[in-house]
Amino acid sequence: MSRMTVNDRPVQFDMDPETPLLWALRDAANLTGTKYGCGNGDCHACTVIVDGAALRACLITIAEAEGRFITTIEGLSNDRSHAVQQAMVAEQAIQCGFCTPGIVMAAAALLQRNSAPSEAEIKAALPNICRCGVYPRLVRAVQRAGRVARRSETISAAPAPGISAEDAARAVPAMRPLPRDDAPGSEPD
Repeated sequence: MSRMTVNDRPVQFDMDPETPLLWALRDAANLTGTKYGCGNGDCHACTVIVDGAALRACLITIAEAEGRFITTIEGLSNDRSHAVQQAMVAEQAIQCGFCTPGIVMAAAALLQRNSAPSEAEIKAALPNICRCGVYPRLVRAVQRAGRVARRSETISAAPAPGISAEDAARAVPAMRPLPRDDAPGSEPD
């Protein structure tokens, strides 16, 4: 049995010790925010934080994770309030979202070590493959999250998960709920 702490909770996996951490997290712990991309460490979609370092969960076995502290995207914040998550939304650095958890985790690990990284340090820390090509916005988002971490800037929070479309539209005026097909007068303007 491999024992470790995942998202501040002690867990043990009764699995083959050579099982990649990625599969233990996704299949046994149901933490599906950690994405499977390539399985050989090239895409970084499965990045998690292990003892403060951004590591690819497809390359570390649960035996290697024994006794360590792992944070997944689900454990970073339960309400999307982490500075990196807020900055990613504010800078419109999210497209399809598949690579986003790995990018957020890599950026969070970087900012834990250095809240004022240079552009070159950000690019080196985020080798994630993003097919949507939002790389310039990613750099701006990490820089902005660093300013938030240093308390030299604040971000108006994005609507919390589960907020109704109507409430979100009131909280963020640029958002408008789409009309429901079955509602009278549901024709778009």
